[in-house]
Amino acid sequence: MNETEAWTAAAQSSDPEQVEDRLAGRLAALRVERGWSLDELARRTGISRSTLSRLERAEISPTAAMLGKLCTAYGRTMSQLLAEVESESPQLVRASQQLVWRDGPSGFTRRSVSPPHPGLRGEVMEGLLQPGADISYDRPPVPGQEQHIWVLAGVLEITLDGDVHELQTGDVLRFRLWGRSRFRNPGPNPVRYTVLVVLQ
Repeated sequence: MNETEAWTAAAQSSDPEQVEDRLAGRLAALRVERGWSLDELARRTGISRSTLSRLERAEISPTAAMLGKLCTAYGRTMSQLLAEVESESPQLVRASQQLVWRDGPSGFTRRSVSPPHPGLRGEVMEGLLQPGADISYDRPPVPGQEQHIWVLAGVLEITLDGDVHELQTGDVLRFRLWGRSRFRNPGPNPVRYTVLVVLQ
């Protein structure tokens, strides 16, 4: 078993139902905290009212694209949102405690390796994209956010504001994200990569 296969097996061992239930509850709480109706959130995100309602009741799971839009509306990175569904932010984060979130239909798995922590400015995330996976984000949740993406295995195509970058194993792309972005795995193998986010 290679490293990517081992990582995939470990990711599949976590309980996705618990994560989805806690995430749904947090999304509902964020909307209520702002005093927004479902109609207002639908206007801000472009996600239909009925879909938002089902998301908040954990009847459906959000796609990566939907979660990106919600994070933008709430002014959070995806890591920050996922960290908020955890009960604590320990200094030492064991591999078995790292939150894993999967978007099955898009072929994306995300592990929060070093989640946001009070007083610290960096966070580390690991992504796994299956061959053919293609995920686009309209805008960043935090404009100008600094990111460093390091490909651990496979090939990752990243498009930033129309500029296409193909990263091979070991390559690093570093940038500040201001506009649209797209992550695509041209195949034929899964791509595993690490994202370091520097919070402002």
